[in-house]
Amino acid sequence: MKEGEIKMMDENIANFLFEARFLKHIPRSGFAFLGAGKESVAEHSFSTSIVAYVMASLSPDINPLKLITMCLMHDLPEARTGDLNSVQKCYDHADETAGIQDMVRDLVFGESIFALLQEFNEGISLEARLARDADQIALILELKYLSDKGFDKAQAWIPPVMDRLKTSDGKRIAEQILKANCDSWWLNKFIDTEK
Repeated sequence: MKEGEIKMMDENIANFLFEARFLKHIPRSGFAFLGAGKESVAEHSFSTSIVAYVMASLSPDINPLKLITMCLMHDLPEARTGDLNSVQKCYDHADETAGIQDMVRDLVFGESIFALLQEFNEGISLEARLARDADQIALILELKYLSDKGFDKAQAWIPPVMDRLKTSDGKRIAEQILKANCDSWWLNKFIDTEK
């Protein structure tokens, strides 16, 4: 590679990283309808990726790197399209395919990102189905947290999200989340254990 080509490749990578970073500033729009909670698209992608790591640990027959990467990238097009909620999607259609094509066009690894997102959207492979479940489980975590903190309206949102789960691992993890208390991880250890 010539020096000019390397410089252009490095500039394209830097631009891509800044664009991915921009997801930290894009709010998930559905929480406005709920009336509580908030999170950025980047925060959601982080939670989804953590769920995917857990799922990968439970599913020895899958490619864990593929699953986790799919979850890291699944909302990347929203850096260009924004986060359309269910109501907005009735009236507006974001062309995520065009957005991601433009985003990755000049990257040496762009084709692999595009293929990964296509696979995620088609939901055909086991990794894609697990990634799509991880996406929903991240929302279930938020809804359960809000419910445990006293926002009862969040409970009504949980059943339709549960219905979107497709894998047995996803359903099992979600059911356990709903049985747990969001504070149990610290409360049982740190609240007045000395009597």
